[in-house]
Amino acid sequence: MSTSSTWNTSSTSRSLHIPGRLAASYGTTEAGRAWIAGLPALTAEFLDRWELRRDGEAGSGEASLVLPVLRTDGTRAALRFQLPKEETTAALIGLRAWNGDGIVRLIEHDRPSGTMLLERLDGARTLASVEDDDTAMTILAGLLRRLVAFPAPKELRGLGDIAADMLERVPVAVAALADPADKQRLRTWASAVADLAGEPGDRMLHWDLHYGNVLAGEREPWLAIDPEPLAGDPGFDLWPALDSRWEEVAATGEAHRVVRRRFDLLTDALALDRGRAAGWTMGRLLQNSLWDIEDGKTALAPSQIVVGEAMAGR
Repeated sequence: MSTSSTWNTSSTSRSLHIPGRLAASYGTTEAGRAWIAGLPALTAEFLDRWELRRDGEAGSGEASLVLPVLRTDGTRAALRFQLPKEETTAALIGLRAWNGDGIVRLIEHDRPSGTMLLERLDGARTLASVEDDDTAMTILAGLLRRLVAFPAPKELRGLGDIAADMLERVPVAVAALADPADKQRLRTWASAVADLAGEPGDRMLHWDLHYGNVLAGEREPWLAIDPEPLAGDPGFDLWPALDSRWEEVAATGEAHRVVRRRFDLLTDALALDRGRAAGWTMGRLLQNSLWDIEDGKTALAPSQIVVGEAMAGR
């Protein structure tokens, strides 16, 4: 093994390529452009601080840069950078609390910058690669059961506040919808939330656990990634799984049946009351639709309508 100074010199000498879609996603605000401009220096700082060597080219999603690295003992890891915001802080809180139980392990972190050093998983193999849907959903359900078993730390935002905020925005959203049937759907989903809002729950939710956010690993066959932790009822955590591989679900011509099958697998695995879980799933449909309407949409998304219809009578 080379000395620390040699290790660091070799690791910072290569130029950093910032993927275009990451630069584009942050290019709409001054703060985002400044963060992108500072990424090369930030990368060099943490490669040196944590004695890491680059082990490949950077990858990204729309919100984060991920750099494969090696630690001084040869362990493979991933250095992740994201503009500090409420969601980044929540992710750090959640990853520390879960400590690798069903989810990628946090090795080091810097809260002010939002920088994380994570165990390296196989980014090329998501749970979407498992063709049999029941098998894939059972794997996801097992991970979700482990994650929601944790009580939420007090620092996390609570579902009660989110539910109250959603209900306040419903009248304006209903007025923005063009189809009377869509207006009624939104009211129905809001009513389901109003019935449950007094008992929002206290479990730690992932908030975005779908097939694409489960990667193959070495420590375990499959592990969750990219949490957006929230304190609440596990029923509020089911919708991303129900919506996974939606184009394939819609193409079957049996989307309602697939959604109900997935819902039953999830609620059985998590031992949830199906009525409450269906109500909180409608809450996710309400949340998604409110975001869409704020973005200028005047109709509900077809996938939201299908999931809502599948929840009827659950």
